[in-house]
Amino acid sequence: QLQLVESGGGLVQPGGSLRLSCAGSGFTLDYYAVGWFRQAPGKEREGVSCISSRGGNIYYADSVKGRFTISRGNAKNTVYLQMNSLKAEDTAVYFCVADSLTPSSKIQAMCGTGYRNLEVWGQGTLVTVSS
Repeated sequence: QLQLVESGGGLVQPGGSLRLSCAGSGFTLDYYAVGWFRQAPGKEREGVSCISSRGGNIYYADSVKGRFTISRGNAKNTVYLQMNSLKAEDTAVYFCVADSLTPSSKIQAMCGTGYRNLEVWGQGTLVTVSS
């Protein structure tokens, strides 16, 4: 059974940092494109960052560029999202998703509106940015 489990969410003050983890089980995450999405209450799910299999291509949404960093911890079958300089508007449930069919050239599209067709989703982890 293919599973993704997110962790690392929590409450943080504005300007603070968190590192989210997305751990895969039942498959080798290195062979999959992986994305981080978020959904705030009453809002559409949006792509935050996506990374190609083996990490050769990376996309960031404009809203997080320069503040968030996606990376692979291949030895641990995990993908991370380092979030710095957090803002109140970053508050959301964060989901990771893995897809074996997304080529490196389509990473930006993966983070776009085509997310509904992606293969494996985690259950989400809540990030709250508040003083």
